[in-house]
Amino acid sequence: MEMVVEVKMSGNVAADEHPSLSVVVPVYNESESIVQLYDELVGVLDTLGRSYEVIFVDDGSTDGSFGVLSDLCKRSKHLKVIRLRRNSGQSAALSAGFDHARGDLVVSMDGDLQNDPADIPRLLEKMTGGYDVVCGWRANRKDPLSKKLFSKLSNILRHILIRDKVHDYGCTLRVYKRECIKDFELFGEMHRYIPAMMAANGYRVSEVKVNHRERRHGKSKYNWKRLFKGFTDLIVVTFWSRFATRPMHIFGTVGLLISTLGGLVSIYLIMERLFFNTRLSDKPLFTLSVLSVIIGIQFIALGILADISIKAYYNQKKFKSYRIENTIGFNNDLTADSNDFPHVPMTR
Repeated sequence: MEMVVEVKMSGNVAADEHPSLSVVVPVYNESESIVQLYDELVGVLDTLGRSYEVIFVDDGSTDGSFGVLSDLCKRSKHLKVIRLRRNSGQSAALSAGFDHARGDLVVSMDGDLQNDPADIPRLLEKMTGGYDVVCGWRANRKDPLSKKLFSKLSNILRHILIRDKVHDYGCTLRVYKRECIKDFELFGEMHRYIPAMMAANGYRVSEVKVNHRERRHGKSKYNWKRLFKGFTDLIVVTFWSRFATRPMHIFGTVGLLISTLGGLVSIYLIMERLFFNTRLSDKPLFTLSVLSVIIGIQFIALGILADISIKAYYNQKKFKSYRIENTIGFNNDLTADSNDFPHVPMTR
């Protein structure tokens, strides 16, 4: 992912200061909302008693959003700006913000003023209950009916496939412990499934009802195409969360079922031919059964190849299939060593 990083700081904050809290805000053509959103954010964050930074990620805006952000930087000691070379999508923008965030806790939110910064303290308070990720839940959404229906359909599919308990995956307002998003890769429309992937890794996920406001400026970037993109990503998340380290379990199982069924039917028809002189040439079922055996064997072979490929990929990238939370009685810090490596979803 190509990007140009613009970081401007003023005031007496040192460049190497380690903030307690990072707020990541992806924006795309939201020039009319940026100043108001930033002022609201600073008003809330200043009351928390924490050091903080605000990272706006300009996702290739064409309406002058970057100019507005540049002007804001001149009067702010907390603001940082990342500008992407082109419109890469919300997942890429969030990923860029996460990669550059230095806070122990990282907040993500939309840049269209529909997420309310006043909800951030409540999300942070929920984190004190031992959770690693806290998601916003827009219980009373202020969106058009068509958008609500698309989201409802997406939620139904998500509940069926990954059986999660989070009510609102479309809400960008979330708080993460930094360790959760370290080396976390986002592609496509995967940002909406971050809680599912976090839960698959064993992190503790919760949610809080938050205020949702009507859009005041600009227009929504959501359309029907994103529904289909989100659905294909949901399939990937489902497979990745269950079979990331054991693809043979899914391909091999399907292959065995298909080939076994085809083999049993073939044996039955061959027995009919041998003992009852039944003709096979006019039985399409026989051809189908033989084809099923071949397809089943291909699925098994595909599973073997996928298993070899994934293991080679993990070894090359030094992936580990686990995350250590704490250790006792060791002379060296195994927690730090193991968590330096990227991680994969824990299989269920």
